[in-house]
Amino acid sequence: MRIALVGTENSHADEIVRHLNADHSSDEARIVALVGADDERNQKLAAAGGITRIVPTSQELLGEVDALIVTNRDGARHREHAVPFLEAGVPVWVDKPLAASTADAQAILDAARRGGAPVTSYSAVRWVPDADELAAAQVEDLQAITVTGPADPDSEYSGIFFYGIHAADLAQRLAPGEPGPVEVERAGSTVVVRYRCNGVLVTLQLVKPTDAGRVPFHAELVGRTALVSRDVRLDSEYVVPGLKVFLRMLETRERPLDDATMLAPITVLEQTHTILRQTVQEV
Repeated sequence: MRIALVGTENSHADEIVRHLNADHSSDEARIVALVGADDERNQKLAAAGGITRIVPTSQELLGEVDALIVTNRDGARHREHAVPFLEAGVPVWVDKPLAASTADAQAILDAARRGGAPVTSYSAVRWVPDADELAAAQVEDLQAITVTGPADPDSEYSGIFFYGIHAADLAQRLAPGEPGPVEVERAGSTVVVRYRCNGVLVTLQLVKPTDAGRVPFHAELVGRTALVSRDVRLDSEYVVPGLKVFLRMLETRERPLDDATMLAPITVLEQTHTILRQTVQEV
């Protein structure tokens, strides 16, 4: 499978190129082209992966690749890259977030339906081993979950969407379903988001990082008679489980997540983003 990658400013691009090209972790797939400027960053990435093509726009590669990975840090750019390929029947993995608005996310999913192409999107945190352990935990009659992680509502990459998607997507895995209306408040440098999902109270604690570091990811599940609480650790290989999910989709052409699951965290973050903007305007 000849795969193109757009969004090389994201550190995930380095890991994807390393695993597919340098480490040859898959005999069936390889990054053959990068989309972006022919600058030092992309030249080094291309050299590391033995990639010979760097093109300025993704649409130049339509008809020349078998799949596309979209890894731009700013989710507001994902629609422009993903839609033409999906409409042409080319599978696409949109690395987190799917989009920076529900409208853009729905447009991507609609394009996949029109083109008959599989599409997927998720946070890498969704698939790491600690997330698997939490999802498999036996918590009878689940009452509430809390997911904590770093996020900056003032990020240049569409604000809360950029890193907030990690906590929001993990929460969707642990408490699946259609999220209800969102309530948002600030506690110091933390944005606290609350909503209900199939009767479960979901709380996201999104803590703004400092120059010195950031809060670790953590999740707690509370049932009637038990609770499970643990850090969700990201090691140097944390991108790999999600990459394997994408490769499996290429092999089977079966999407790992349905539309509703991919839309849910975007809906939560869009409501959060809107409320935060309104609060700033009122102040």
